[in-house]
Amino acid sequence: MGLDNARAYYGEVLTNSADLRTDACLTSEAPPLAIRQALSQVHEEVRARYYGCGLVAPQALEGARILDLGCGSGQDVYVLAQLTGPQGHVVGVDATPQQLEVAQRHAAWHQERFGYPASNVTFLEGDIAQLEALDLQPGSFDVIVSNCVINLVEDKAAVFAAAWRLLKPGGELYFSDVYADRRVPEALRRDPVLHGECLAGALYWGDFLSLAKAAGFGDPRLVSDRPLGLSDLRVQEMVAPIAFFSATYRLFKLEALEPACEDYGQAVRYLGTVPGSPEVFTLDKHHTIETGKVFPVCGNTWRMLAETRLADHFDFIGDQTRHYGVFKGCGLELPFSPPGEAGGTGGCC
Repeated sequence: MGLDNARAYYGEVLTNSADLRTDACLTSEAPPLAIRQALSQVHEEVRARYYGCGLVAPQALEGARILDLGCGSGQDVYVLAQLTGPQGHVVGVDATPQQLEVAQRHAAWHQERFGYPASNVTFLEGDIAQLEALDLQPGSFDVIVSNCVINLVEDKAAVFAAAWRLLKPGGELYFSDVYADRRVPEALRRDPVLHGECLAGALYWGDFLSLAKAAGFGDPRLVSDRPLGLSDLRVQEMVAPIAFFSATYRLFKLEALEPACEDYGQAVRYLGTVPGSPEVFTLDKHHTIETGKVFPVCGNTWRMLAETRLADHFDFIGDQTRHYGVFKGCGLELPFSPPGEAGGTGGCC
């Protein structure tokens, strides 16, 4: 169950988003104003064939070179093309010819709509698990996005490895996908409907973290998440009691990130200069930074801000010359019992 089923399901079975049998491949969160404005400039046929499960538009994209893995009919590509501006470029890759035909057919329409002197999008047909077969230069992208597609791929490790190879140092993989609270049984993984609905290939979240770290992406950061609604009764019965979630993660290409949140007495001050975020900058689900406020951070968070395209938007306080141990309340705590306190005798965890 893999690429052939995905091509058939998204190219022949589904004609628009109303044909979906679950909300796994639909975005439920309300987009910020800039995204809503960009979406209003996207052709209606492109929007009608949208099957994403999240928002894949991270902050500070002006002038960026972006790769969209599994771009479908191009909605995210055309939104990102507006956010990166005429000086940036967005490359969309998809394996379904019918979807790509829709995306490519409206390229000139969008160029005129955006008022750009030339189109800043490119669409390529290809398998995102075999990106080495495409003419994509290693270390050439600032940001890679993907929206509810990696679950459809059998060789997910190859996708993460390719993303690491194609990103510039300090670049990031920012993507939404479907996850399960346990490993999906093999019998369910072979079902074509569950596969097309993004459930059969959903990763157990623990396996995702292992795959991401094996590819080089230390300290994956969860941005947002929601439980999935399964309105189709047959689908509910088939997958019970597995719980599925849509989640957005950001993974930075930074060498040697630490496995825990280590405290070096560092802090940042957000300058309020990221477009669309004048009062608050949200790095992830646990780091919301108010403008002008000194905000203590762990060593990894410091690097995610200081060694990426986000650096110009922050002041940085401190360095890593002195270590204070694990950052309290943000990561792995000291596993040992405090002096005078006996160790536990209970079961695992």
